[in-house]
Amino acid sequence: MGVWSLMPPPVGAQVRGDLVFDQILDQYVRDGLVYYAALRAERRALDGYVQSLTERPAVFDAWSRERRLAYWINGYNALVLKTVIDGYPIRGVSAEFPENSVMQIPGVFSGREHRIAGRRLTLQSIEDELIASFGDPRAHLALGRGAVGSPRLRSEAFSDDRLEMQLEAVVEDFATTPRHVTLDRAGDEVVVSAVLGWRSEQFATLAGATASGRSPIERAVVALISPALFQSEREFLARNTFRLRYSDFDWRLNDLTGGGPY
Repeated sequence: MGVWSLMPPPVGAQVRGDLVFDQILDQYVRDGLVYYAALRAERRALDGYVQSLTERPAVFDAWSRERRLAYWINGYNALVLKTVIDGYPIRGVSAEFPENSVMQIPGVFSGREHRIAGRRLTLQSIEDELIASFGDPRAHLALGRGAVGSPRLRSEAFSDDRLEMQLEAVVEDFATTPRHVTLDRAGDEVVVSAVLGWRSEQFATLAGATASGRSPIERAVVALISPALFQSEREFLARNTFRLRYSDFDWRLNDLTGGGPY
C-alpha cells in the first residue's frame, strides 16, 4: 500500500480540486473506514497536503462559494486524519469512551489548534464558525469525525465543480444507512444519528411547512431523508404518528486496520 506516486504539494500551494487529498482518500479509505496504520507509515503525502493548507490561499475571498466550502470540508477531514495518525495507535484510559476512540486524544475537537488558511483554529471552530456560516447543513454530514458513528468519510475529496452532487450523495448515504437512520414501523419510531441533534439549529432550517404539530427538527429530518427513501417508508413518515429519537453515537475509531471494528 505504498504512496510513492503521491507527491505532496509545495508548502503554501493549494492544489486545484485537492487532487493530492483525493488520491490519499482513494487509497486509504474504504466504506468510510481508514487504513490508519498504513496511512501513518506512509504519511508524507498527507503531511504535505496539511502543510499546504497553513497559509491563506491567494485570492481566497474571490473563490466561488462552492470552492471555499469544499476547502473547509477537505481541510477539516485532513486535519482529523492527521490528528489520528499522530496519536496512533490510540490507547486511552477514559472510561467514558472506547479505548481507541478519537475522543481519547486530549482536546481533539475543541482544545487543539491547527494552522489553516493563515489562522489558528480548532476543529470545532472550523465547523462552528466557518462551515456553518455557509448555511448548508448537509456539509456537517460531510465531516469525518474519526468515528464509526460519523457519517461515512468519502473516498474522494470534495471539489467545487461536483460539490452539489457530492453533498446530495452524502445525504442519500446517510438516510439509507441503518446506523444513521432507522425507521421502526412496528414501534412507530424514527431513530436518527446524534449528529442531527448536535446540529439541530442548522438542520432545522430545512423544516418545511408540512407535518403540523411537529418541531422544526422533526420536520427537518423528514425533509432531509424522505427523497432517499422507498415509497412505503415515505408513507410511514407521512402518517405523522412516529416518535423521533436520537441514537447513541458510536465513538469507536473508524479503523480498517486488521479488518475493521465490526
